[in-house]
Amino acid sequence: MNPNIDTIFFDVGATLRYVVEDPEFAAAAEQELMRLVGAEEPHDVFFEKLEKNWKAYRKLAKSVLLDVSEMELWLQYLLPDYPAERVAPNAARLTRLWRDHDGRRLAHDDVKMTLKELVRRGYKLGIIANTITETEIPDWMCQDQVADCFKTVILSSKVRLRKPDPAIYLLASRCIGSAPENCAYVGDNPVRDVEGAVDAGYGSMILYEDAGTADREGKLPTVQPDYRIQAIRDLLDLFPPRA
Repeated sequence: MNPNIDTIFFDVGATLRYVVEDPEFAAAAEQELMRLVGAEEPHDVFFEKLEKNWKAYRKLAKSVLLDVSEMELWLQYLLPDYPAERVAPNAARLTRLWRDHDGRRLAHDDVKMTLKELVRRGYKLGIIANTITETEIPDWMCQDQVADCFKTVILSSKVRLRKPDPAIYLLASRCIGSAPENCAYVGDNPVRDVEGAVDAGYGSMILYEDAGTADREGKLPTVQPDYRIQAIRDLLDLFPPRA
């Protein structure tokens, strides 16, 4: 490992947390989402439309490497045909419910221990994540008692930039006060996470091998990570205590 690395940034989805299917939990989220917006169309019709709009937004966001705020997301892209006076005040809650309809999100068992040990060893930690919600990750950090581990949290829904644009990585390094070459990034996407960190000039990129050899859209990587790990605790083998 590059001995000059003093800062480690993390992806969150699939890297620090994973999704557990929970049909009852998901059904309750869907019911509440429909109630909040006053949906009168059948459940399957409503969610088929919502899924179609979501996929269209995702395609656009990935092509321009920009995200929008939660209010813009719902008013302009996901439910543009619903009354703004119902949708706008509930945008943040709607985003959480839309996420919950996939299932519960839990941290890997070794995450808390590893994060706290890396801090104890003298590393600055941060988060760089593509996400449509502004509250889910901060809430998780508080609930799992790891908020004090992170000095900087950069979410695409707040800064609009999204990975793999190197600008979001460079923004994170500026916010935390570290030169890019002194930063490492840990992510699970073998394309987006790797390309962004390399293009930003980060000193090291560590791939948590969860997604296989291609990303979720089937795109193959053009650059390779510096290291590959099978579990988050493996980072403790790469990052020794700093002087």
